[in-house]
Formats: sequence, structure tokens, C-alpha cells
Amino acid sequence: MRRLAGVEDEEKWLAEGIAGIQHNAFFMHRALDANNLREVLKYSALMLSELRTSKLSPQKYYDLYMRAFDQLRQLEVFFKDESRHGLPVVDLYELVQHAGNILPRMYLLCTVGSVYMKSKQAPSKDVLKDLVEMCRGVQHPIRGLFLRSYLAQVSRDKLPEIGSEYEGDANTVMDAVEFVLQNFTEMNKLWVRIQHQGPGTVREKQEKERNELRDLVGKNLHVLGQIEGVDLEMYKETVLPRVLEQVVNCKDELAQYYLMECIIQVFPDEYHLQTLETLLAACTQLMPTVDTKIVLTQLMDRLSNYAASSPDVLHEFLQVEAFAKLSNAIGKVIETQIEMPIIGAMTLFVSLLTFTLRVHPDRLDYVDQILGACVVKLSSVPKLEDARAMKQVVALLSAPLEKYNDIVTALTLSNYPRVMDHLDDGTNKVMAMLIIQSIMKNNSCISTADKVEVLFELIKGLIKDLDGTDTEELDEEDFQEEQNSVARLIHMLDNEEPEEMLKIICVVRKHLMTGGTRRLPFTVPPLVFSALRLVRQLDSQGGDITGEEVSATPRKIFQILNQTIEVLSSVPCPELALRLYLQCAEAASDCDLEPAAYEFFTQAFILYEEEIADSKAQVTAIHLIIGTLQRINVFGVENRDTLTHKATGYSARLLKKPDQCRAVYACSHLFWVDDIDGIKDGERALLCLRRALRIANAAQEMANATRGSSGPVTLFVEILNKYIYFYEKGNPHITPSDLQSLIELINTEMQSDDNGNRRTHSDPFFTSTLRYIRFQKQKGGLIGDKYDLIKL
Repeated sequence: MRRLAGVEDEEKWLAEGIAGIQHNAFFMHRALDANNLREVLKYSALMLSELRTSKLSPQKYYDLYMRAFDQLRQLEVFFKDESRHGLPVVDLYELVQHAGNILPRMYLLCTVGSVYMKSKQAPSKDVLKDLVEMCRGVQHPIRGLFLRSYLAQVSRDKLPEIGSEYEGDANTVMDAVEFVLQNFTEMNKLWVRIQHQGPGTVREKQEKERNELRDLVGKNLHVLGQIEGVDLEMYKETVLPRVLEQVVNCKDELAQYYLMECIIQVFPDEYHLQTLETLLAACTQLMPTVDTKIVLTQLMDRLSNYAASSPDVLHEFLQVEAFAKLSNAIGKVIETQIEMPIIGAMTLFVSLLTFTLRVHPDRLDYVDQILGACVVKLSSVPKLEDARAMKQVVALLSAPLEKYNDIVTALTLSNYPRVMDHLDDGTNKVMAMLIIQSIMKNNSCISTADKVEVLFELIKGLIKDLDGTDTEELDEEDFQEEQNSVARLIHMLDNEEPEEMLKIICVVRKHLMTGGTRRLPFTVPPLVFSALRLVRQLDSQGGDITGEEVSATPRKIFQILNQTIEVLSSVPCPELALRLYLQCAEAASDCDLEPAAYEFFTQAFILYEEEIADSKAQVTAIHLIIGTLQRINVFGVENRDTLTHKATGYSARLLKKPDQCRAVYACSHLFWVDDIDGIKDGERALLCLRRALRIANAAQEMANATRGSSGPVTLFVEILNKYIYFYEKGNPHITPSDLQSLIELINTEMQSDDNGNRRTHSDPFFTSTLRYIRFQKQKGGLIGDKYDLIKL
């Protein structure tokens, strides 16, 4: 009837039980005050009879039990004082055994038995044995569990353990252990029996009730773990076998899981280590429905923490061959529990790997063995779709990175990339980012082509599209972050040996060229600069390095770079390709390779002419070309004339007149380089400035035609500053009269542009220029003499 009752009925029955306890407790206290033993026993038995109810759930029964327990504590005080009741404790022990009902009788017997042991008039082991045997008379699961819990509680401080006042003579630690084990065995049987009571329709409620009662059973194991004198030998020979016998034989999922959890938690770590084989054997005998992975995970976590607590204990793990035993046990569990979900197996592998990295950090073969077992398990699954299992695989792959702080170590693990192959595209990218972040965080340098090959296989999810994934579907910000990470990674690849470094560059190039047009603008530039660093290294060593397979020469590297940038220019990304061509041209000039430098300039001009159509991009590009060409001094007269002619020609054909003017006067620096060996063709430099002046005049005329007034004189002032620069550098073709004429021209233009209400925005620039000329005139010396002829 109780199992079909509602909450309101249960509350009513609980209230009635509490009322009965309080009523009889009232009369019991009157009898206690009167020291009337007969009345005390009568009303205490009536009070305890309320615990005979079968109508309450374990939670409600516990509330009722605690009310009775409070009264029993006061009753025990009465029984201790022989002067109050007048009976020796031996006679009292006999007397309470005549109580009418067995449940009140056993509670009274346990209470008096506690007093009996306290008096030491009989060996405590005999009283304990008597009590634990007689409690078998109560076979109702809930009532029996609470009765035996009471027995365990009142006898806890009377167990004959080492250091206890009850130890000695006939009492030994083994007696205490035997009592607790026997009580545990009987309680476990009662606990398991609950599932067999009542119809199958209330099975869910039964499981809930059993969960509420499990701590009553587990307390016995806690007591066993606290008994002083239970050494390793006793634990190995007696305690653990008896407990595991109960665990395995009960054939109950809930009991097996909970009790194994208790064993792992309550007994010392060193005991677990020395009895590891026995524990693991029990794990393989548990019911298939038991979540063994959590049990094994908790065990390995305990052992891992124990290993981390002190280096002195590591030799113990080696002595018992802990890794081999754990690995074999996990393999058997995964093999026998066919229905175990993939996340369970992955969780076990993660725990085993964590254990291994703490206990055997130097055994990379153990780590690789675990990863290999993971590959086998993942291969048995068509496709890994469980997000939680995927997370565990990431944890498995991340553990070596975190432990060793060195990706190079992980690259030696042959099964590492095989595990990554089982990740989906998204998770593969996440793992690849973690690998790169680990490299950057620890400033790891990958120094061999073989390791670079393995590394780029690991991060291939970032380098190319997997399984036809369209990069257009990716978030732009995330995509850029991924590619920037790859770019940073390329700079971490280095080797002092040019031959090996060239191999690394070739490996990286091979992988990057498969990345598609969207990735190349991010990944090619760092590859180019890495190769140019190698070129400069070779140049500083003053020779070529030739190996068996690869010739590390600047010419060879420039050929590779030319092919690489050509791919980039077809993306299309012409502006970036042009910049890289110019960087290569400058590097080739530093190596005195005129043909290579000329070829790079040729490619840059082709890109400019055929691919760059935007006017702003053209302006930027032509200034880059002019600036690079000005710094290069490797060209002969013919090649240099060809290139400078091209540069000046393209400058004069820009769309906007101001852009033309600025590009043309910038070309003047191509004919006058202020170096010891630099070209100094003052006449052609002057021709560029005069051409720029004509373009500026044309710009003024166009402004006058379109706006009715001439535009600002900024261009004239800029040209004036170029004249001043070359004049000071000693260009003989620029005279003070040239400067004087240009100053007067600017003054005239400003006056014609001044409407009396405002000054043009170029006034400050022109004023500053004039101030500079005055300063030089006042300074005197050679420079001052040059400016004397200029009238301001």
C-alpha cells in the first residue's frame, strides 16, 4: 500500500509515527525520572515499535528514525548508571532480550550491548559477534538497514583497534574488521533485496529509494578505512577480497558501481597501488551495465594524484607494472562491453594517458601505445559524431602538448596524426589551432623537414579544405585568424643548416600550394620572407651550399620564389604579388644576381601593366617600384636605363595630374642616388623635375578651367623642396636662379589665388620652406654661400 500512496498520505503516516514516539517517550521519561526499569523498558519498546512501519519511504523513515535515535541516546545514559535501575549490565543484557517484538528488542539489545562493551565485563568481540548475528532476525530491507546502521554507530568507538582501550587480551584488530565486514555483508544483501520487492511497475521508485539508502551501506567501508591497525597485508589478504566478493557476487548494477566507488575513495592510495591487479580483475567482472569507465577513471585519477604528490613513490609504480595492468584492464573492459558508447572508451584513454604522463613522462612509447589503442577503437566506428566523444579526443591530443610544452615531442608519436584523422573538419581545425598556439606559447622551433611534414599533416585542416568543405561558408573573421596563425607558424620553422632549411621551405610550399586561392594571400608572404632570410644567410656565408638532394643556392631559391609568387599573382592578388616581386628583386641585388633582379622587376612591371587597374593601386605600386629601383645598384647601364625608362613612362601615364606630378618628381631619385657608388646624373634628374613642373602647371590650368580659379600650389612647393634637396646634394645642373624662379612662380600663383578672404592650405608648407632657406642663409659656411644669391 505504501508504494501506491501519495505524498499527503506519507506525511500523515510520518506525523502519526512521530506522535507515537513522542507519546511513549513522554511516559518513558517519567519512568526514567522515577528510576523504574520495568516502565522504562515497556514504554521504550512501545516507542521503538513505531519503527516497524512499512508505509514510509526511506527519506521519511529516516526522519522517524532520528526521533527514536535521540531518545535512545538518553536511554543509554540510564542503562550506564546501575545505581538507577539496580541491575548488573549482564542481567540487563539478558532482560532486554525478552522484549515482545523483535525490532524494539534489537534496538534495546544494541543499546544495552554498547553499555555492556563499555563496562568491559565481557570481551567486546563476543558482544559484537552476538549483536551482528541476532540482527539477522530483522529481514525487512529498510528496517534492517537502519537497525544495522544504528548498531554500527553505537559500536564504532568500542571496536578493538590499535590504540583503543578495548584492544588486548582476547580482542584484536581482526575482530573489529570481522565485525564490520559481517555487518557490511548483511547490509549489502538487504540493500540489494529492495529491487526484488513489489511489482515491476515501481522499479524506478525502488531505484530512487535504494539511492537514498546507499550511504548506510557505504558507511561500513568508511569505518574499515579508518580502523587503526588495518595494514597493507591485512587489507590485501582479508579486507579487499571479502569486500570485492560481495561486490561481484551481488550482481546488482547500482550496488557494484557505488561500492567500487567507495572502495576507491576510502582506502589509501598506496593500498590501491599494491592491490591493483585484484581491483582491476574485479572491474572486469562487473555487470555489463555498470559504468566501469567512471570507476576506472576515478582509480586512475587517485593513482595519478598519488604519483604527483611525491617523486619518491614513482618507483612503486614501476615495481607493480601499473601501466601494463591498467592498459590491459581497460582493453578488456572495452572489448567485453560491446555496448559501451565511444565516449566511454575515449574517457578511459584520456584518464590512462593522464596517468601515464604523470607517472611515466619519459615513456613516449606508452603514450603512443595509448594513442594507437584509441585509433583502433575509432576505426571501429563508421564516423565520430558524438560531440562529447570528440571533446575527449581533443583532450587526449592536447595532453601531450600541455605536458611536454614542446610540439617536437608530439611529432615523434606515430599515432598522433592517425588520431587526428578521425576528427571532423571543425574539431580538426580547433586541434590544429591548439597545436599552433602551443608552438607560439613555448617558442618552439621546428628544425627538420621531416618534422615539418608531420606538423603540416596535423594542421592540414587549416591549410586546405577537407572533404570538399567550401571556405566561403566560413566566418571571415575566424578564417583570417586561422590563416594568420598559419602565417605566424611559418616563421617558427628554422634551421641553421641552409640545405635543411631549403628542404623545410620546399615542404611548406608543397602544402601551401594546395590551400586554394583564398588562403594564398595569407600564407605565401611569410614563406617568401622565410626564403629571403635563407638567401641573405647564404650571401653572408659567401658561397653556395650543395647537398646530395637539394642545392641550397640563391639562384635555386629565387627560382622557387618566382614560381611561388606567380601562383599568387593568378589568385588574383596582383598588388601583393608585386610587393613580393620587389622584395625578391632587392634581395637578388644584395646577392649581385642582376639577371634574377631584372626578372623580378620585369614580372612586377607586367603585373602593373596587365593586372592593376585601380588608379589608387597604381599610384601605390609605381611609388613602390620607384623606391625599390632607387635602392638597387646591381644593374648595368642598359638594364637600369630600361627599367627607369619604364618607371618614368608609367609615372607620366597615371590617371590624375597630381599623381603624375608626384610620381615623375620621385623618378628624379632614380638618376641621383646619394651613395658613394650611386649614380649621379644631374641632367636627367633635372629633366624629371622640369617635367613634373610642366605637369603641375597643367594641373593648375585644368583647375582654373573647371573651377574658375587655380588650385592649391602644393605641387609647386613639393617640387621646390625637391629642387632644394638636389641643390644641396651638389647637382651642378640646378642653379640658384632655378630656385629663385620657382619661388617667384609660387608667390605669383598664391597671389592670383588669393581672393582677399582666405589663405590657401599650402601657405604653411611654403612658409616653412622659406623659413628653412632663411635659416641656411644665416648659418653661413658653404651651405650659406649657396643660398646667398636667392632673394626672398
